[in-house]
Amino acid sequence: MGADPDIELIQACQRTEARALEGEFRELYERYKDRIYNVCYRITGNPTDALDASQETFGIVFRRIGEFRFQSRFSSWVYRIAVNASIDLRRRGRTRRFASLDSVREGGGSDAQFDVSTGDVEMPSAAVSRRELEHEIQRAIDRLSSKLRSIIVLRYNENLSYDEVAEALQVSLGTVKSRLSRAHAALNRELTPVLDKHYLG
Repeated sequence: MGADPDIELIQACQRTEARALEGEFRELYERYKDRIYNVCYRITGNPTDALDASQETFGIVFRRIGEFRFQSRFSSWVYRIAVNASIDLRRRGRTRRFASLDSVREGGGSDAQFDVSTGDVEMPSAAVSRRELEHEIQRAIDRLSSKLRSIIVLRYNENLSYDEVAEALQVSLGTVKSRLSRAHAALNRELTPVLDKHYLG
């Protein structure tokens, strides 16, 4: 694993008192806010709780950044805090009814969607079908245990390597592989009927 790309920014933050979200702390927040929100959303299952967990994550990061000793990547430390904050929120029984991915999309309606990556126009019926499939996949992930859900989110949504997931969650590489295998089996059971219906009609 290469050098930590955040090292200079973190050292600058450690030399600065965080009285407000400005300067180096603002840069750190901007660098991580989307990734942390995404992790929190995928684990909590709805945007309101994801926002609460994200705020809790950054509160902890800013209070404790002086304690960070670069024994792991900074990103691993932040992911670990975000995962724990999201799981703790769920355990406190505050998780609200699951909201579909549409709830975090701007606008809505039945207009055709333009795919920037391909230049293709997706017609409303196809867009609805895709969103319904995304909804079912998120529901299946939401039904996993906290440990399995965290592994799936970090490995596939955040594209972390097995080693990076192990570091972020402070577990062994073998544990990562074992939990991923269990998560795959659970998701396969949940999603096979959904995928058959979606693609075979």
